[in-house]
Amino acid sequence: MAKHEPPDLLPGTLDLLILKTLARGEMHGYGIAQHLKAASNDVLQVGESSLYPALQRLLLNGWVRAQWGTSLNNRRARYYTITAAGKKRLAAEREEFDRLVLAIQQVLEV
Repeated sequence: MAKHEPPDLLPGTLDLLILKTLARGEMHGYGIAQHLKAASNDVLQVGESSLYPALQRLLLNGWVRAQWGTSLNNRRARYYTITAAGKKRLAAEREEFDRLVLAIQQVLEV
């Protein structure tokens, strides 16, 4: 059985996936990465080098908030929540993503 490399995400897709994950509730960075991995049946494996810069970008844009807390294993962790602006951004990005996927499907079916 061939081992598959994790696929490259389209630009902007990681932000969409993080916002969608946080729409489910507050989560720390490791939890976000684990959720993406589990929800995608281990296809999407987001590393720290991609995840934390994306979270920082979302913070700077006001789409998420962060506060320090304690994780289940009693470690200090930064917990992220989606803001009202983030929910609006999620809706807009989802609409654009769906439009892009439809366009790609149309090309592949020709």
